[in-house]
Amino acid sequence: MKCPHCGFSESKVIDSRPTDDNTAIRRRRECLSCAKRFTTYEKIETIPLIVVKKNGTREAFDRNKLMNGIIKSCEKRPVSIEQIEHVVNEIESNIQKIAKKEIPSNLIGEEIMKYLKDLDEVAYVRFASVYRQFKDVNSFMDELKSMLNERGNK
Repeated sequence: MKCPHCGFSESKVIDSRPTDDNTAIRRRRECLSCAKRFTTYEKIETIPLIVVKKNGTREAFDRNKLMNGIIKSCEKRPVSIEQIEHVVNEIESNIQKIAKKEIPSNLIGEEIMKYLKDLDEVAYVRFASVYRQFKDVNSFMDELKSMLNERGNK
């Protein structure tokens, strides 16, 4: 493991513990050359997933793309980065549990919407407006009415 500060390739582990969601091990390391500390994460290697887009093209699943899309939806909302990371971890875990090598993009979009609806309604509406590609104001209003009806039934 190269030190991010000086590039030296040897370090010692100072502390090791599971992450809050138990999906990785967090290790605090100290560089044996410059003595600066840094954190690394060890995760189980998973099956590479291919996302099948609406137009039929295929691309590798990208956790960062998922994270950035949710961050953009939650922009200027009272949603912490920890909450977003939790949602991304849950979605990624759910996708991995399907145990298929190819996942349709609409399945990922629906998972995101399911979590955003509970996390923040404004973020949900923002994401839905892009994901569902509303054709006009009426289709957007139908989605809002549906959301309000669901809220009223809870």
